[in-house]
Amino acid sequence: MKTRHFPGSGLLFGLGSQSVDDYAAGTPVLDLRDYLNGPLTAAGVFFGLSGRVERRFTADMVGRWSAKSGTLDESFRYDNGETGDRRWNLTFAADGTFTATAHDVEGTAAGAQSGNAAAMRYRLRVSTARREIVVGMEDWFYLMDDGTLINRARMSKFGLKVGELMASFRRGSDAARGASP
Repeated sequence: MKTRHFPGSGLLFGLGSQSVDDYAAGTPVLDLRDYLNGPLTAAGVFFGLSGRVERRFTADMVGRWSAKSGTLDESFRYDNGETGDRRWNLTFAADGTFTATAHDVEGTAAGAQSGNAAAMRYRLRVSTARREIVVGMEDWFYLMDDGTLINRARMSKFGLKVGELMASFRRGSDAARGASP
């Protein structure tokens, strides 16, 4: 999965050019089917266009897998008291690519994993105070040596960055040792 951009646009709009293949030799090896199997916790922040933290969240998740297909149920709690849920339905191919759907995703997400990284692109419907909007999402996941999964997501509208998300994930027993939000 490669991000395409116009020459020099990375300087103006924060776009980059990386591929999951750039991380093929990275360790520990990330297999989302293994990592997202069972209970997980997450904590993260949304950064607005100005770069300021606009919203914080925690999440409890449970992943269930059967061969190459699985689900990931997410329950979010936001700092303003709001809550939200999402169920991802994921299907993996033998080459490390995958597809995913969820109720608030337009169409089908496409992703790939290699080495210690994974990436996924999709269009997300987001409710605002005034209306629902659709933003492009580019999620990157990086597995750290201590078992933490770091997620960095770029949100865009009409090709321009409108926000960013940073989150960390911990698996079942790791979260029970005090790493949960």
